[in-house]
Order: sequence, then structure tokens, then C-alpha cells
Amino acid sequence: MERVSFNGWDNCVRLANDEVELIITTAVGPRIVRFGFIGEKNMFAEFEGQQGTSGESEWMIRGGHRLWIAPEEAPLTYELDNGPIEVEKIPNGVRTIQPIDKLSGILKTMDITLAPDSNQVEVLHTITNRNDNPVDAAPWALSVMAPDGMAVIPRPAFIPHTDRLTHNQEWSIWGYTDFSDPRWTLGSRYVFFRQDRNSGPNKLGIAHREGWVGYLLGEFLFTKYFTFEEGATYPDAGMNFETFSNEDMLEVESLGPLVTLAPDASAIHTERWTLNRGVDHVETEDDADRLVKPLV
Repeated sequence: MERVSFNGWDNCVRLANDEVELIITTAVGPRIVRFGFIGEKNMFAEFEGQQGTSGESEWMIRGGHRLWIAPEEAPLTYELDNGPIEVEKIPNGVRTIQPIDKLSGILKTMDITLAPDSNQVEVLHTITNRNDNPVDAAPWALSVMAPDGMAVIPRPAFIPHTDRLTHNQEWSIWGYTDFSDPRWTLGSRYVFFRQDRNSGPNKLGIAHREGWVGYLLGEFLFTKYFTFEEGATYPDAGMNFETFSNEDMLEVESLGPLVTLAPDASAIHTERWTLNRGVDHVETEDDADRLVKPLV
């Protein structure tokens, strides 16, 4: 762990082992603004004009990985995070502490650790209610991926209609969701969602029980692992996974259960990440079975 400058921000925290590195801002956010193999491309988006700046009067996406509260609601979800944060050292990583949100009264922290001998990252996302009254909220972890990649979203195993008559999947669809968009491939084993610099907003939510979603960017595969708690209430009609894309990026998002937080109570949502390289081009479901599935 060391202090470095990145994209115009001084005093960033760099976590690295022999293979990969993470860079976390302290001037704004928090944001994990870089995750990648050392010397190789950043898996996260870097928004031009929003790097190295702070103190803006409106919310800035910037890129990278962030922590929000769900369900999405303006202005609470878009609480400004354009100022400095606190950072504490923990084993194999850091804890980032954002000032208590003035609008929501929520304290957000992320415990970010990198395994010393592998390319595995763990991020614990914690929201704590600092209000005098209960608050309904869920932790929402959003990774803003670099453009030109493709999300690989596994589906449950195929079941013949003679074996099960009831549904086993729940999706949420927004008013701007468009499945005629060629960025989508809706297969029997996977959903593929491609980022396209010429295509605008599109979104899908899934009650996702398969435990992982990947993002392919050239030869690199970023994989996000998270859980689904049966019987829990999730935002957006039961969604623990959502993906959104526009001309600039594609987001891979996971959500924790929607809970009522008593004063000073917390909710924790955990993600694990891995990063692999040397993955050949994936175009079909058979390609994903052959090239992606063995890595997850």
C-alpha cells in the first residue's frame, strides 16, 4: 500500500500485489477509480473532464466503483460526494469513510482488501443510519465499467416445461428498456449486454441467483460475485442485480436487501472481484461456456 497521484488527484491509495492494482481516491467519493493488471488498461471507466477535480455543486459520476443507497430517488441517492473522505488502514487494505450524507443521514463506508498472492478483491459496503428515526434503505454497489466491453450474465439451468410449471426467474424492466436493441443477446444460458459508444440508455434488473456476473474487455475478464438471500425484500421489485449502459460506459451493479435501519443500525453488502486475462473473443453461449465459465 502506498500513496500515489492518479488522473490529477493527489494522495490516492494504491493497493497492489505482483499482478493487479487498485487505486482509491481520497479527494472525493469514495471511488475505486482503477482496477487492472499492473501496466494494463483500467477495467473501470474514466470520465473525461471529471478526473482530478473536486468541490462541484452537482453529483459527478466520474467512473470507477461507488456505493449508493437504494431504491433510487432524487435527490437522496444523488447525494453529493465531491469532497474529501477519511481512510483507515485495515489488514490487506483500507476502510474509506464518507462524511454523513446531509440529505439522507446515512454514513457510507467501504472496506477494500486485496489478496496478497492472488487477483482477488473483497469490498464490504456498509450503510449506517445516523438519523434519529428509522430509515428504509439498501446498500447498492455500482461498478462503472470501461466502454467497448460486454457483460456476461448467467441464467439458471434450462428446465423443460414438463418438469416445472411455475416460473423460476424474476426480471424488472424500465420504461426505456429496449430488447430490440442489438446490444442485447437473450440466450437460453446467458444474457449478453454490449456497451456501444453510439447507443443511449438501456437497463435490466434480475433477481440473480447464479452468484456471478462477468465483464469482458478485450482479453480481460472482470468477475463480480455476490449473493441472493431467499425471502429477503430487494429494491425494484426484488432485484439484487442491475445493469445499465449508455454511450459512455456499462454498469455492473449488485444490491443488498431492503431493510429498515433503526438509528445507528447498519446494513452490509459484500462483493468479491477477480480479474483474469488471456480470454479469447466471446460471441456465443458456447464460447462463454468454454472460455468464461471455467474461470468463475
